[in-house]
Amino acid sequence: MVDVGAKAATERVAVAKGVIRMQAATARRLRRGPVEKGDVLAAARLAGVMAVKRTPDLIPLCHPILITGASVELAVGKDRVEISATVKSQGQTGVEMEALTAVCAAGLTIYDMLKSIDRAMRIERVRLVRKSGGKSGLFLQK
Repeated sequence: MVDVGAKAATERVAVAKGVIRMQAATARRLRRGPVEKGDVLAAARLAGVMAVKRTPDLIPLCHPILITGASVELAVGKDRVEISATVKSQGQTGVEMEALTAVCAAGLTIYDMLKSIDRAMRIERVRLVRKSGGKSGLFLQK
């Protein structure tokens, strides 16, 4: 594990995004509300936030850090759900892995809850789109 003890504590923010593609009929069903397993969007948001807190348990050599804020936003489109996760911390190491893990967990939860309707769903384009704080400063990607 990398020693971050000498690094200055700064505000760290990371934003990650991804998409889960599905049949248009699946997205219409999702917009109608709860499915047999329950409220898909609420469960996915909660799974994403929970994943932020458990990232060091899932990713080897990832530091456990104090999270000061985490949010997961979901937007249902014609044939997809756009996923965005924002994670904040005040510390010596970044929160990129936590944001990326949140997007993945939210996408997997959506898949799990809708797989009886559409097994061909695909989780795609998981990526870091913004990172700030620390020595390397601002990173932006579309």
